[in-house]
Amino acid sequence: MRPSARLMASAMSTAKGMSPGPMALLPPIYLYRRLLRAHRKYLPSEMRLLGDEYVKAEFRAHRSVENPVHLIGFLTEWQLYAQKIEGDSWTGEKLDPGKIEKMSDEQLGQLYELMQAIQKRGKEGQDSE
Repeated sequence: MRPSARLMASAMSTAKGMSPGPMALLPPIYLYRRLLRAHRKYLPSEMRLLGDEYVKAEFRAHRSVENPVHLIGFLTEWQLYAQKIEGDSWTGEKLDPGKIEKMSDEQLGQLYELMQAIQKRGKEGQDSE
């Protein structure tokens, strides 16, 4: 995942309409570090551990991506995520229905499992009180 400036510029020209406005994308290493710093600074320890593992796994899995459109989409979404974490606007936010429609069956299954784990933890927390 080593995008050059020329590659990113050509991808941005082919991927019109991906973001609401022009946004300077951070290179992958800087974005990765920013995400881990945001988790350390803004998230509780349990959420930080889960978030850090997920970020590491995703960046590892996308290390060899060659398609510039996929690379730009990947970096854009993670940069938006970092901005939300840093701005504390992520709490109570609902998922965009458009993004849910684009998810694969496997992604929807993972999302459902995550929802069940969160609900289970919430019930356990209420029972202990």
